[in-house]
Amino acid sequence: MSPSHTHNNLSRRTILSLGGGLAATAALAACGGGKSAGESALAKPASTFKAGYTGPQITLSYWNGFTGGDGPFMKGMVAQFMKENPKITVKSNTVEWAQYYQRLPAAVTAGKGPDVGAMHLDQLATNAARKVIVPVDDVIKAIGLGRDDFTKEVWDAGEYKGARYGIPLDVHSLGMYWNTEHFAKAKISSPPMDQASLTEALDKLKAAGIPSPFWMPNRWPAHLMFLSLLWQNGGEPYAADGGTATFDSEAGVKALSWMRGVVTKGYSPDNVAADSQYVGFKNKKLAITWDGIWQINDLKAAKFPFALAPIPKIGDTNAVWANSHNFYLTNQAAQDDNKLQASKVFLDWMSKKSAEWAGAGMVPARKSVRETPEVTGSSQGPIAKEIAQMKFLPPVPGLGDVQAQTLEIAVANAVLGKQQPAAALKDAAGKATKLMQANQKKFGV
Repeated sequence: MSPSHTHNNLSRRTILSLGGGLAATAALAACGGGKSAGESALAKPASTFKAGYTGPQITLSYWNGFTGGDGPFMKGMVAQFMKENPKITVKSNTVEWAQYYQRLPAAVTAGKGPDVGAMHLDQLATNAARKVIVPVDDVIKAIGLGRDDFTKEVWDAGEYKGARYGIPLDVHSLGMYWNTEHFAKAKISSPPMDQASLTEALDKLKAAGIPSPFWMPNRWPAHLMFLSLLWQNGGEPYAADGGTATFDSEAGVKALSWMRGVVTKGYSPDNVAADSQYVGFKNKKLAITWDGIWQINDLKAAKFPFALAPIPKIGDTNAVWANSHNFYLTNQAAQDDNKLQASKVFLDWMSKKSAEWAGAGMVPARKSVRETPEVTGSSQGPIAKEIAQMKFLPPVPGLGDVQAQTLEIAVANAVLGKQQPAAALKDAAGKATKLMQANQKKFGV
């Protein structure tokens, strides 16, 4: 993708640290609506939805954070939607994700926010708890979507307190990139699929003159790598009720010990800063890196010799961290029947056309679209094929902020060798649990 997307990745880290904290806007939990879209629209039944919009000319405010290489694809989709639905004008407000999540609560409360928007799956619970967004169960029913259209993991993660707040557009996970020229030089004919074949490949790459073939960052995306390995070892990072951090389990210690081992065994330099592993990969200093599939277009634009596959199975089972962009509605749209109807048409169209969104490097969440030749034959096709492996953080308000203050620091300390993995995780989990329990009181969980 474009250089701006690298900057967008920095913002993505920031929004994960912001998570659900934003203490200055915590009072907004008592503001706004909270009723479903149908209830807010004077109890209009969901069955009023039609394939097209026949009401008066109307403008929808649409907010998103697609400021990187994904931006042009979204702009193109919005333009095509308006061409096919001339009575609906979609006014897009595109800002970087960090600013987006800071501005959204106050804007919605003031009636100057979006009617419809896109946000990350792991932000839905926080904004639902603050009543920034409204349930969309009736919208989902109206446009004919349901559990069977998506994987269980991404579907379940969009629910909070028994209500659905997001309509999945895509899924995006970590993947394993490798330099095809380096692999050819080392006479490696296929990507490593498990711990043994990865170790064998790294040894061959070192022998072929690549002294540090797999860099282990201590910050972004290190904690995403840790979560993937934790799940692979059969662990869960947090209790389902959102009150306890459990990432200090035996599975967590195994995961973090393996990450530190990549450094101590000489496959990685000692101190790899955030995103430095990706920059090094683009500069051909290393042969293998784990990063998000959102980097696909950036590597293509650089004419970089790469291939992509799911990350290897280091633990006992295949699993990988993932996130998802979800569409949502606010009370601003739900209180106006015409806006609600126009929003349904917009969301229905976007979901059906999400094969075009695959051009941004994402995997469409909708099964019927994901299985089309346009997606299966794309660079992210190997990732789309393994969507069942993807794991998502539980819908817990404020979790991103908690994670930034605890888990991310523990991973960094262990990878850098400042603390033993077990000690780092135990300290962090204790702090995380206290913060999570405080959040339960703050958000009324």
